[in-house]
Amino acid sequence: MLQRSRTMPSRINHGVTEERHDIRHYLQVEVQPKAQNESEAMDPQANYSKCFDDDGRLKRTGTFWTATSHIITAVIGSGVLSLAWAIAQLGWVAGPTVLVLFAFVNLYTSNLLTECYRCGDPITGQRNYTYMEAVKAHLGGWKVKLCGWIQYLNLFGVAVGYTIAASVSMMAIKRANCLHKSGGTDPCHMSSNGYMITFGIVEVIFSQIPDFSHVWWLSIVAAIMSFTYSTVGLALGIGKVAEHGKIDGSLLGISIGTVTHAGTVTGMQKIWRTLQALGAIAFAYSYSIILIEIQDTVKSPPAEYKTMKKATLFSITVTTVFYLFCGCMGYAAFGDLAPGNLLTGFGFYNPYWLLDIANLAIVVHLVGAYQVFCQPLFAFVEKWCAQMWPKSGFVTAEYDIPTPFGGVYQLNLFRLLWRTIFVVMTTVIAMLMPFFNDVVGFLGAMGFWPLTVYFPVEMYISQKMIGRGTTRWLALQIISVACFFVTVAAAVGSVAGVILDLKTYKPFKTSY
Repeated sequence: MLQRSRTMPSRINHGVTEERHDIRHYLQVEVQPKAQNESEAMDPQANYSKCFDDDGRLKRTGTFWTATSHIITAVIGSGVLSLAWAIAQLGWVAGPTVLVLFAFVNLYTSNLLTECYRCGDPITGQRNYTYMEAVKAHLGGWKVKLCGWIQYLNLFGVAVGYTIAASVSMMAIKRANCLHKSGGTDPCHMSSNGYMITFGIVEVIFSQIPDFSHVWWLSIVAAIMSFTYSTVGLALGIGKVAEHGKIDGSLLGISIGTVTHAGTVTGMQKIWRTLQALGAIAFAYSYSIILIEIQDTVKSPPAEYKTMKKATLFSITVTTVFYLFCGCMGYAAFGDLAPGNLLTGFGFYNPYWLLDIANLAIVVHLVGAYQVFCQPLFAFVEKWCAQMWPKSGFVTAEYDIPTPFGGVYQLNLFRLLWRTIFVVMTTVIAMLMPFFNDVVGFLGAMGFWPLTVYFPVEMYISQKMIGRGTTRWLALQIISVACFFVTVAAAVGSVAGVILDLKTYKPFKTSY
């Protein structure tokens, strides 16, 4: 039988409420003393049961590999294919340098955040199940609400952005085939609405996966797909460079006076493009908003933070190498005219079948990435509603539904309704504002500093009781302030992009 959703505080069968008491009530064992060190914590005799963790919840089964797949799925979004455009704005010197700097900042602050999963002792301390709970435990006050608004607004924005990105890739498949069949004579314009609706229907189905611990298999598939389309983009870039026999691009990026599809680049547009490139790279690395939720799926021993540090190091190293290869080879192939997306901007037309495979991999990846980002938001709303209406059968009741594969799916009517409404909302907004990628870039830029840098730094200072004015405190504050200015600059660039999009805006009328 499948595990019961962790968001439900009680279960109702035929009108009778089965309360979830503390695990000691079920096992009828004495309270075990807390482990004083890691070796004691690793002793099986110190656990309540082979089936339950120290907090009374069902035993976590996540490993280094499942955590790595979650992180890679979250980090390598379809944004990897826009890095050629970002490097084209920054040039051969600043582009790769900014990529590597963002990687180091994310790796460092992620390691700080992993140690905030438990309060006090990193091995035996009280667990924080979500990012917001970690902020509440370490910082408290108004910062908790601020964190919640920023985090969940970002997750909502990502869901809308992924809906748009998936529809663009689905259209790219049809358009590549159309261009191949017509020999390039037919412009092959088409509307994105039908593709967004199709993606939304698929997400309605997958959104019924109960919680984060059940999406590990989807993350592994999505991670494989991300490597697939990134490799195709890299291979096509190498092929283009080999065909031309030279490397395009310049040390300082796109030049003023260059004629692009959007018109001639002016001095002011050069500045906006540079700032937008910073936002694109920042958003490409933003996954800290779900790091605590990923860590809560990891089993112990060893201590969860040790597994997560290894998974984070491996994931960010792999993704940064892919980012550098894809971004640099794309820029080398197209120079200043690098498209916003290597595989859907039609910098490449052939081999069309390889483009089809790559874009199909993007769609499959985005199906999984959508769930990885939305599960924390789903859990937050469901937990809040369960606390507000604990005796409501609609909110808390679960019904066993036999599945064709021999298992039992536990249906919750509130989960079915609420998650369906959420997917419909993200789909409608994507159709209404198909330039929402710029808005998502704004949300990503605004979320980068507070969620990836500020809160992890402040929680770590509180956790380790680092004194104000000490050398380490000053170093952490310098990192935080520097990233704040980067976030402001990227947000300004994204706002400029939105203003430009509004000039040609027609709701529900977008075609490519």
